Amino acid sequence: MPAAPRTRGRPPGLAGPALLAEARAVFLERGYAATTMDEIAARARISKSSLYREHPSKSELFAAVVADWAASGRDATRPMLERLTAAAEPREGLAELGHGMLRGMLSPPVVEMRRLVITEAKVQPEVAAAYRRDSWERNVDALAAAFGELHRAGSLTVGDARAAAAEFTWLVVGAPLNSALLGERFDGLDAHVTSAVATFLARYGAPSR
Repeated sequence: MPAAPRTRGRPPGLAGPALLAEARAVFLERGYAATTMDEIAARARISKSSLYREHPSKSELFAAVVADWAASGRDATRPMLERLTAAAEPREGLAELGHGMLRGMLSPPVVEMRRLVITEAKVQPEVAAAYRRDSWERNVDALAAAFGELHRAGSLTVGDARAAAAEFTWLVVGAPLNSALLGERFDGLDAHVTSAVATFLARYGAPSR
């Protein structure tokens, strides 16, 4: 007697990082205020009680979504920083890093998430502060460590490596990111990065030997 065909069951519900990714998608589609825990639970194919067990409130879920997003971008620049610190002359490595920073910061998902956090910053300032600390400030710290190495190697002259890292970051991403957040196009990224690197090296480049 042939075996009875197996029926396909309901797909399992989401939990952990997959749940946070689905919640992030809903927040981005609806905005924080219009998003409900009911909709997130439905999209995640779980009960409201299961959702509330993992995240007791919408604000706590939002904080977890933002923290998970910030964590996902950690160390994205590490390969470029390693090449930068290994090079005898920093100009090419700084240009590569500048382009890499812009690819990340101007990607639509990053811009959309930044807009969402900015929109909620007055209501949930601790979430915005954590996002800045775990994304922007963490990346500046990593760049400062690289600039410190380059200073010790004689490739740069930086008295305050962190201040130099913050300055380079703003030189590269400030204007393009501002345009992206306002929904405007920023033309001439290649020329912009070249100019930012030249400006930075004019101040921090090591003296010719």
